[in-house]
Amino acid sequence: MLLSRRISAFLILFGVWSWIIWPTFLHNIWRDPRSWQDGPTGFFAVHAALTAASLVLGSLIGWLGVRGWLAASAGPKRTDRALSSHG
Repeated sequence: MLLSRRISAFLILFGVWSWIIWPTFLHNIWRDPRSWQDGPTGFFAVHAALTAASLVLGSLIGWLGVRGWLAASAGPKRTDRALSSHG
């Protein structure tokens, strides 16, 4: 499957957006008084896990966007033997 450049750009921007938003969110949670009572609270742990999962998913989505962008830039390649024998 080949992604269009438009879709690839959207995926890349989604990955960048994730890396802008989620660290800021975690910083704000860190400073919230509900996050600490003799150590980290469940409130903090849940939001830290949410941030970690979102950064991983955002990174993977951005990586797919980069791969799609590069594939779209390289143009179509006919590596399938069935297609190359007919064309």
